[in-house]
Amino acid sequence: MQPDADEFVQTDPESKLERAFIAEYLERNGSSLAAIHDLPAAEAALLMKGASIYASAKLSEVEARAHYVHDIHNASKRSE
Repeated sequence: MQPDADEFVQTDPESKLERAFIAEYLERNGSSLAAIHDLPAAEAALLMKGASIYASAKLSEVEARAHYVHDIHNASKRSE
C-alpha cells in the first residue's frame, strides 16, 4: 500500500520548509495558502506555479549552502 499525498508531505524532511517558502511567496503576492482556494482557477494556478518555482529555488539555495558548509568543514579537517 502506498502512502497518500498528505502522508508523503508530512514525512518528507524538506516539506515544512517548502511549505514555508510557498506561504512566503503567496503572502508577498497578496494571498495565502488558505485564500488560494477562493481565487479563480487560472489565477490560483499562476500563483502556485510562481510559488513552486520560488520554493524550488530557495530549497536549492539552502542545499547549496549546506554543501558549502560541509566542504568548508571537510577542508579544515584535512588541513589539521
